[in-house]
Formats: sequence, C-alpha cells, structure tokens
Amino acid sequence: MELRNIKLILEYDGTSYYGWQRQPNLPTVQEAVEESLSRLFKEEIKVIAAGRTDAHVHAKGQVINFKTRASLPIEAIKPALNSYLPDDIRVKKAECVPLNFHARRDALKRTYRYIIYNHPFSSPFYRNFAWYIPDKLSLEEMRKASRHLIGKHDFSSFQAQGSPAPPVRRLERISIFKREKFIITELTADSFLYRMVRNIMGTLVEVGRGRLSPDEVRDILEAKDRKFAGPTAPPQGLYLMRVEYG
Repeated sequence: MELRNIKLILEYDGTSYYGWQRQPNLPTVQEAVEESLSRLFKEEIKVIAAGRTDAHVHAKGQVINFKTRASLPIEAIKPALNSYLPDDIRVKKAECVPLNFHARRDALKRTYRYIIYNHPFSSPFYRNFAWYIPDKLSLEEMRKASRHLIGKHDFSSFQAQGSPAPPVRRLERISIFKREKFIITELTADSFLYRMVRNIMGTLVEVGRGRLSPDEVRDILEAKDRKFAGPTAPPQGLYLMRVEYG
C-alpha cells in the first residue's frame, strides 16, 4: 500500500489530561490518540497537531495528521478509531491530504473560545467547562479594551514568563458576547503564544470588574512585560474551536 497522509479533526474534554503534548508519567491527549491509532493500524503512529492545548483545556476542532501505509479505507477510520479512543476524545472527520500537509506549519488561523459562567450561584455542571465568576462584568468595557489588542503586536505582556517563542503575533478578531448565563469570548489569530489567550482573558476580566480601564490595556500591551497584565484565567474555560488552512 502506498504511503498516505491522514488528517483528522478531533474534539476532546481536556479535564482528565495534562495537555495535548506527551509528558512522562502523566495522561495526555496525544498519548491517548497515538496509542489508539497504533492499536488500530497495528504499527507505531506519531501525529502532528495544529495546537498544543494546555492541561485541562478542551478542543472542538483540533487538527492532526499522520502518515501510514496501512490499507484501512478512509471512510472506516472515524468509526473504527472512535471505538478505540477513550470516551472523552472523539474523531469528527477523517480525510486523505497531500503528503506535504503539516497540521501545525500549514495552519493560517486558529480560533479559541473562552467561556465564563457569570451567575450569582455556581453550578457543579459547568465547573469543568467554564470559569465561574459571580461578579457583574461590563461587556462594553471589555470590548473597548479588546480593541487595543487587534492587529500585529508584540504580545510579551500576555506571554507566559520564560517562554522562548518570538512574541509578535497578529490578532485578527476578538468577539465578546453574552448567551444566557455565559459570557463568551472568541479570539482568532495566526497563532497564539503559550497561555496568551488565558492571560488576555484574565486582563479583560479585570477591566470588566472595573479594576482596570480599557486604555490601561493599551499601556499593558506597550509595556511588553508580563508583570503588568492581569492574572492567568483558569484552563477549564478554554476551547480550541477551529484551525483554518489555505
């Protein structure tokens, strides 16, 4: 059988995992996926992922690819692999792509969603899937603050300290809206720095609470220093929604 490059779109509940990337002696999504693929194809499979989600972060549209010479028909991969995967990971789509396709390098845009459960009383049903904030938040002030972040900038102030990645990114869109008891923020960029979304969210919540003004977010961005930004939002509210390609 000739070599094939298989692209999968995955969704997963990250609650039980210490992120996407393999780590010694800790459960990760990558490990669960690669072990299930290796069992299915009866060969060692290594995958490439579009995004390395952090511990307890979820995904609705993670993209991965891997190469194999196995003869399993493409239409059989989704149901077969789902029968091997744990219940908190599922394949949404499987397709053959050109051999030079690379899930991470070829990605043009990534969209993340952050969910806040904004209600006077907490709920056990959302504790693993949203950041619970009982305080009233001003969405209008948060939206004003977010406009300072749109465009190509040095996002050092929102990058995890000690991260070696180049800090310049292009943030294309931030949308903040309310849906019943939930405040939902969606962010689209060419790529994101380590913990960038969660650090932005922690800062925007400080604006929503009235502890920072919208214009102070511009000053924080220009400072290029993590110590000036707000706290890191917790991981359970974050979802990798989709990855776009040319």
